[in-house]
Amino acid sequence: MMLRDKVIFVSGVGPGLGIQLGRAAVREGARVVLAARSIERVEAMAAQLRAEGAEAIAARVDVAREEECAAAAEVASSTFGRIDGLVNSARLRGPMRSLEDIPIEAWSANYDVTCLGALRMTRAVLPAMKAAGGGSIVNVGTISQVRPYPGEADYATAKTALGGLTRYLAKELGGHGVRVNCTRMGYMWGPSIERFFRTRSEREGRPAEELVDEVARSFPLGVIPTDAQCANAVLFLLSDLAGAITGASLDVNGGEWMTP
Repeated sequence: MMLRDKVIFVSGVGPGLGIQLGRAAVREGARVVLAARSIERVEAMAAQLRAEGAEAIAARVDVAREEECAAAAEVASSTFGRIDGLVNSARLRGPMRSLEDIPIEAWSANYDVTCLGALRMTRAVLPAMKAAGGGSIVNVGTISQVRPYPGEADYATAKTALGGLTRYLAKELGGHGVRVNCTRMGYMWGPSIERFFRTRSEREGRPAEELVDEVARSFPLGVIPTDAQCANAVLFLLSDLAGAITGASLDVNGGEWMTP
């Protein structure tokens, strides 16, 4: 088991990648903390994991509030005695708009949650990681950092800043045994993408299956990777198997984008 006896904290947990990260971490021997702004949602997810025999708790956190990040980290530390891994997956995703039409306030809000939220959460868990002699942090990025998609400039720009933050954190925290990496996700088959294709289908008057096949054919592997498959890449970076990797950005997108 890659994460045996480790405590993994996941922020921004939702019904897609977030819960898949929790399930995969448990499967690999970890105890998990599922955190999001909606405590009811993550408590239900944690309860489901506990019913299946896992050690899992929920914590409420709005990563835009430093005091909530600190409180959530304290919940994790007081419950499990340590924090070995952090996944920063909280984000703010607005409607698809031309960058000319995105209000400046939306750019600022996205940066505050997506990039500074990861910084706040990292600062909150650092005391526990330093006390444990090290740890691993994975920031969840997007393929849009390197392959721009019209309509999501504010989101992608914030994620690009997250990539820069990843490298600086890796440089400054390495002396404490803390590794920091980033995963650049593309399409991930799960609830969000299913909803995306349904919306496209209604807007374009084409069957959703046809749209999905069209996208899948553009992938070298011929399929859209699932949330669960992408979660496995994050778990690898959290694990000791990636002990020599820090400051890296890993493309997790089925080959849709290949870093030169």
